Amino acid sequence: MVDADQTFVIVGGGLAGAKAAETLRAEGFTGRVILICDERDHPYVRPPLSKGFLLGKETRESVFVHEPAWYAQNDIELHLGQTVDAIDRTAKTVRFGDDGTLARYDKLLLATGAEPRRLDIPGTDLAGVHHLRRLAHAERLKGVLAALGRDNGHIVIAGGGWIGLEIAAAAREYGAEVTVVEPAQTPLHGVLGPELGGLFADLHREHGVRFHFGARLTEIVGQDGMVLAARTDDGEEHPAHDVLAAIGAAPRTSLAEAAGLEMADRAYGGGVAVDAQLRTSDPDIFAAGDVASFPHGLFDTRLRVEHWANALNGGPAAARAMLGRDVVHDRVPYFFSDQYDLGMEYSGWAPPGTYDEVVIRGDAGKREFIAFWLREGRVLAGMNVNVWDVTEPIQKLIRSRGRVDTEALADPHVPLESLGAQ
Repeated sequence: MVDADQTFVIVGGGLAGAKAAETLRAEGFTGRVILICDERDHPYVRPPLSKGFLLGKETRESVFVHEPAWYAQNDIELHLGQTVDAIDRTAKTVRFGDDGTLARYDKLLLATGAEPRRLDIPGTDLAGVHHLRRLAHAERLKGVLAALGRDNGHIVIAGGGWIGLEIAAAAREYGAEVTVVEPAQTPLHGVLGPELGGLFADLHREHGVRFHFGARLTEIVGQDGMVLAARTDDGEEHPAHDVLAAIGAAPRTSLAEAAGLEMADRAYGGGVAVDAQLRTSDPDIFAAGDVASFPHGLFDTRLRVEHWANALNGGPAAARAMLGRDVVHDRVPYFFSDQYDLGMEYSGWAPPGTYDEVVIRGDAGKREFIAFWLREGRVLAGMNVNVWDVTEPIQKLIRSRGRVDTEALADPHVPLESLGAQ
């Protein structure tokens, strides 16, 4: 069968799906490309939603992956505001949820992403309770934070992860009062561990954020449909005009599960299980982005990565695999964050329990440093804080999988590029 006779369907109009469609055309695929997006907005990138766009520093137009006209110009059949509610693997069709229309596929890519976890407590139906995942959420939240800043209002944020802290920083820049409720003893504990989590707590305290560690929200108290306070499981009550849930995200796997595709174990973050070519248990169905759990040989485990870079690179990798190219999706995980005057980049994978040493290179007190997480002398991850143009050598150290001289690693006068693994 020649390309022109084939139809490739992409379910999910985020960055992974949009870049997959772009890659199919760039690689010379001449068949039909159908891109189905359940949002009415054209595909966009998500990092600005909790950073520049939320702060009003980036325009709405700047978040889109392509100009709206690009899809027609490249013969991409874009379906906005439509869902897929079933996959028939035998007939090789997907069914649109709005009218039951069937679309046949030769290859199918699932890029359905993730959705924010919901607070399962009384009071979440109040008008002042928010989540952040979509552009419409960010537009609403931007107005909320601006109003809180004008009126000395107070927002309680459930969750001290990256999204929670970025929104806390934005809220403070607007002038709102902020309390972050976090079950662990430091923010970012699940990513950075206690050694570096405390640094981010200090940063936010210096900007007026209040933390309540070791607690969870149990109730949002309201009156006349509006938020008045948030209660925690240790009996505390925090005044609030708004509450934001930033307690993580869950992969959107219901479509894949209903189709009988293999799922990854929850111990690995769940998601649709794929191989190194991002192929699911069905050889004609692939998955990429937040929803995909893939084996990563570098870390000897299966990973599900919810970051921009994984979508940026995973979508094209899946597209090339759909075309029969020789693909191995093994990029070093990477993400970045901006909070106040702190900018950071993180490469690698080193959750608590996987490392036995943290090495600091530079001045952590001045927040100009690189942190390395090591196991048995091997670099698993590195985070550069207000130090730039070091991602490539950090990732090279991670990929080497060899032992490094930790004294030289900690010495800012020794070029990272010279630290050959032993």
